[in-house]
Amino acid sequence: MQLGFVKMHGIGNDFVVIDDLDGTLDLDATAVEWICDRHFGIGADGVIVVRRATSPDADLYMHFLNADGTLAEMCGNGIRCLVKHAVDTGIVPSDAESVAVETLAGIKRVSFERDDAGMMTVARVDMGVPGLTPDAIPVDLTGDMVYDCPLDTPYGTVRITAVSMGNPHAVIWVDDVDAAPVDTVGPAVETHPAFPKRTNVEFAELVDDTRIRVRVWERGVGETLACGTGACATVVAAVLSCRTGRFATVELPGGELDIRWHEDDHVYLTGPATTVFAGSIDVPEE
Repeated sequence: MQLGFVKMHGIGNDFVVIDDLDGTLDLDATAVEWICDRHFGIGADGVIVVRRATSPDADLYMHFLNADGTLAEMCGNGIRCLVKHAVDTGIVPSDAESVAVETLAGIKRVSFERDDAGMMTVARVDMGVPGLTPDAIPVDLTGDMVYDCPLDTPYGTVRITAVSMGNPHAVIWVDDVDAAPVDTVGPAVETHPAFPKRTNVEFAELVDDTRIRVRVWERGVGETLACGTGACATVVAAVLSCRTGRFATVELPGGELDIRWHEDDHVYLTGPATTVFAGSIDVPEE
């Protein structure tokens, strides 16, 4: 199967973006895993399929697949890449300043800035209202919300704050993010029986009341250079614990994102997106 694609990234969180505006593409998990393989395929943290929206209130649909072929509800870095691709290639009208993107986590409004050539430079995503109840995340733990809750793992007990940004997150505060046990505790929490849909895991170090350093173990991917929804979940957890105010810059291995938890309860994510290269590839078929 011959596929045209664009390789993109949002501060190092990289994706293969594929147009499917006629809705005919059917990628199975094996094909997605092959595409994302960094040795035998293109290499990426996930695949973004750009489709027409099914809702009259949206302009485009983001079909997002993790590197292991599983569906993801939402991706903060991925949605910025999708919008940049749509703006730069003319899918979005040249006079547009925003676009509504349908996702499994609902419709997300994305405003953006252009350079003199009309290419998108930075985007601001309305990520919606965070979910804090166990049912919203989902997580099988008691209480009105899962805040600083002990969770037993094979590597000891960790304390988590669970947040949904349309997808599940478990935030763990650490003294030194560079020394955090991301590759052991990360997968242990991701696959913990308390999370029926698994979870993303953030290891967060407070720098000051406006800045947080974060490393992320992403569900279905592993450690990545950045995670937009994870940055949002971390700031929500920081506000709940009075570590920061409602605005903070999140430092991730791949770069920085500005996050604001607005007084209307919506979380806004601001950051860049970058096109790396375009090409076509013959995807093996079983």
